[in-house]
Amino acid sequence: MPQFKPVWQRWVGRRIPPASRIELDHRRIFILPTRVGGTYALVLFLLLLVSINYQNSLAYGLTFLMVSVGILAILHTYRNFSGLILSASNARSVFVGEPVQLRLRLESSSSGHQAIALGWDSEQLEQTDVEPARQVEVALTLPAVNRGWLRAPRLRVESVFPLGIFRAWSWLDLEQTVLIYPRPVPGSMPLLQGVQPHAEDDGQATRGQGVDDYQGLRLWQPGDSMRRMHWKAWSRGQGLMVKEFTDLSGHDLCLDFMALGGDIEERLSRLCYWVLELSQRQQPFALRLPGFLSAVDSGDAHREACLRQLALYGVRA
Repeated sequence: MPQFKPVWQRWVGRRIPPASRIELDHRRIFILPTRVGGTYALVLFLLLLVSINYQNSLAYGLTFLMVSVGILAILHTYRNFSGLILSASNARSVFVGEPVQLRLRLESSSSGHQAIALGWDSEQLEQTDVEPARQVEVALTLPAVNRGWLRAPRLRVESVFPLGIFRAWSWLDLEQTVLIYPRPVPGSMPLLQGVQPHAEDDGQATRGQGVDDYQGLRLWQPGDSMRRMHWKAWSRGQGLMVKEFTDLSGHDLCLDFMALGGDIEERLSRLCYWVLELSQRQQPFALRLPGFLSAVDSGDAHREACLRQLALYGVRA
């Protein structure tokens, strides 16, 4: 089965190529019996054997009637599915660990569509009806595990309407992509004094005992002021922690990747936290990554540009 799956996926990719808007037709619709349909077929076979064995006209009539119902079920199942139009709406970027909400639009150009089920997993499907000449929106979620571009897998769309003995289904790629930002992690600010680092900075963050802006928490040391104790952390069993502040007045702030320790993801998470924090304060700042240096700015556009750089750092296109 694992060897068959790539072959099947390549075949479906050729038959139903990716598109942001897809209308279901005979090339994109597959129909197979459900478990109930398999039982229905078995009963038909047994009835046919009984009819042949006993040459009973009533049994023959019942058998042919059930065959006719099965054929009509195929036609109506296909008719209920055919002509359904699916398209993808824009999705909002989220941070690692948050659910990604993807919105889909279902449209009906003529007749209605009943009991349409959608989802990434055949075991967890959302069901809806589409009225004639109307449209509905369905929201589906995916977990955001890694930063960078998240491409939604192929979407399963199916319906067993009207009798439940046949399932019409399709497997669609609506080209949905969402940008996932790093998970924000608080910590001390990786700050340089000025957009361009001064020689005396030597690539290290500028630190001080200022009182202007909260910088983070650090372990308590003898001689620390009791007024800066973080009692909530102590009550949660995290030990004695002290609030640390930095003097930011009169400086152009530059958040620097190289001023941090740890692995790449830890550094990006810390930078992400301070991009959000400084943007909320409306404090102008710059962001420096290896090979990238932003201008000192503030506002929503600057925040989104910095978050985008953090999300795509080191990610292959």
